[in-house]
Amino acid sequence: MTFHRLSLSDREAMQAVTLPSGRRNCNYNFANLVGWQFLFGTELCMLENTVVLRYTFDGQRAYMVCTLEALSLELVEALLDDSKGDLTLIGLEDSQVEQLSMIRSAEGRLLPRGRKNGQWSISVEPLRDQYDYIYRRTNLATLHGRHLDAKRNHIHRFRAEHPDFEYRPLTPEFFDECRRLTEIWQEEKGGSDTIDAEKQVMETIFSNWYALGMIGGSIFVDGRMVAFTYGSAVTTDTFDVCVEKANRHVEGAFAIINQQFAEHLPEQYVYLNREEDMGISGLRQAKLSYHPEILLTYNVVHITKND
Repeated sequence: MTFHRLSLSDREAMQAVTLPSGRRNCNYNFANLVGWQFLFGTELCMLENTVVLRYTFDGQRAYMVCTLEALSLELVEALLDDSKGDLTLIGLEDSQVEQLSMIRSAEGRLLPRGRKNGQWSISVEPLRDQYDYIYRRTNLATLHGRHLDAKRNHIHRFRAEHPDFEYRPLTPEFFDECRRLTEIWQEEKGGSDTIDAEKQVMETIFSNWYALGMIGGSIFVDGRMVAFTYGSAVTTDTFDVCVEKANRHVEGAFAIINQQFAEHLPEQYVYLNREEDMGISGLRQAKLSYHPEILLTYNVVHITKND
């Protein structure tokens, strides 16, 4: 397998696989990959109908695979060779884990979970903190149903207090406003390595806005931005929301940018992936309160070639 450092020029070839794949995994979002490359040293190998990503973090190597076909014995063997026989696959959905379980070793035995058999041993670890929350776009835009009464009330209060608010598509002319609002958000959160990394990712996205195919939206009150969001397509029918920031002192700012962005997105996007909760209890509660259509499970799979 031949890997090279991920670059903007890879977008067309990679998305030829990921967009029609039906896998709504936010980790396949090309903008996310480019933005976080500085931290993970992301590399790419393009095979026929398959994208393989290779990461290095804290000295450990891991792989992620998106394919238009089922995972194959040949592909797993090639990855084992590249990883020197100790393979870590990340971001695997349950369906992909099932594909692995059906792959037969060279001796014709089913690949087992958690025990040795034939050439490989395999272990599977679910990662709840990384599950993606995926919603129907129309549900977020309309907030219909009794289960979303509280969300509609937030919107009504915001509109009553700010009847002249404006929704504006996010374009480069507003990036300085985004930076200002992000600084306010960061001051309230306090400094951390994660926040510094997010800021660097945002600057990479802003510097390559059109090359990455980004779409964003913003809310202005009295001429000042109080919320913004942006993202890009992960499949032909699913849009991945990468960032959402709002002024916490403006009640309903998060609710209104969520609803308005969903309302203004192109109708081709049936689903919105609002990514993971990172194990943060408040964020988990907030994401669950919008009643996701899909809670997309992720697993880490370790495969070792036995002697």
